[in-house]
This record gives sequence, structure tokens and C-alpha cells, in this order.
Amino acid sequence: MNILYLHGLHSKLSDEKREVLKQYGQVLAPDIDYSEKHFQPDLILKEFPNTEFNVVMGSSMGALNAYAISEIVGRSALLFNPPLIKYEERGASHKFTHGLSSKHILLGGSDDVVDAAKTLNFLGQNLQKSELNIKVLPELGHRIPIDVFTDQVKEFFKDVCA
Repeated sequence: MNILYLHGLHSKLSDEKREVLKQYGQVLAPDIDYSEKHFQPDLILKEFPNTEFNVVMGSSMGALNAYAISEIVGRSALLFNPPLIKYEERGASHKFTHGLSSKHILLGGSDDVVDAAKTLNFLGQNLQKSELNIKVLPELGHRIPIDVFTDQVKEFFKDVCA
């Protein structure tokens, strides 16, 4: 199984989280420079021209791009605090090619970077046809602790591989 994991702005996939993901398949986690361009799913996919991804994951800015890539390649996604309002502002919905895919979305109710209410509003307006599993943890901030990450990844694969 090929797992595409996209890190957030000024971040990288930690070794600890990579180990969690490696239990489920091969982890492909490119280093992405979001400083000049936040939304770049096409550029990310060009790095892997001959790779078929089974699932797509991301955190924050990576989750924004993972959301779009999930739609482009038609695969399920696990998204941690995706700033989807930025996707809406780009008018990018025309890029969908394989249709809507299931999304597991974890939002931090105490996130001071990505407003969970705006993300929920976006989802309510744009994903009426998608299968969604949305969880809001009231005490969770923007960073995802390893125990929360591990639990969410386990739950995601349990649902996706069922």
C-alpha cells in the first residue's frame, strides 16, 4: 500500500509519525516548500508520475493539498486540521477528475491557526455527496500529538480497509 503524506507549512513528517504510518504501507512524504505557493497538488503529483497512491494524508497546509489530491486520484484521505477555506478561495474545485472520495477529518476545537468552524462551514457547502467522518476534539490545538495521530491513523485504516 502506498501512503502519500503531506506535511504542513514549515514542518516535516516526524520520525515518530513515520513509524506509525510504516505499519500500514510504504510512506511517500515529499519535502514541500509552501512559502510562495500554498496550493500545489499538481506539482506534488508530478513528483510521482508512476506511483499509484492507495490513500492520501496530510496535516494543515498538507491536508489542504491532500484534500485536492484525494479528489484528483479518487482515493480516501485522512486530513488533520485542513484549512479548506483556502481551497475555496482558489476556486479549485474544477480540478476534480475521479470524483469525490471519502474523507476522515480531524479538527482541533482549540486550533488557533485553522478555524474549525470555517472548515465545517466549507464542508457543509461543498461536500454533500462525499462520505465524511468528521471528528472535532475540543481540547486539540493545531499540532497533533503522537497518541492522537496513532489513534486516528488506526481508525482510518480500519474503516478504509474494512
